[in-house]
Amino acid sequence: MAIVKILIPTPLRKFTGDQETVSIEGADSVGALMRSLTEAHVGLAKPLLDENGVPRRFVNLYVNGEDIRFLQNTETPLKDGDEVSIVPAIAGG
Repeated sequence: MAIVKILIPTPLRKFTGDQETVSIEGADSVGALMRSLTEAHVGLAKPLLDENGVPRRFVNLYVNGEDIRFLQNTETPLKDGDEVSIVPAIAGG
């Protein structure tokens, strides 16, 4: 089974017990990983996923440094040792 490391941004660490990284086992795609992550860490679903369970448009996800929007989005396959970064968009003006 694949074990994937997820980098948690500072604003979301309150939902992961202040952990900078968490590991999820058994997720074969980004979508499955996000479901497992939000089930394992209560409170993460609201800031990360919309009402349909899809990553919110201001949440950027990267697999090994590559934006999933330029891969297969939530269907992007994952393998053992992959690293997923969650990067919330920052608005400013």
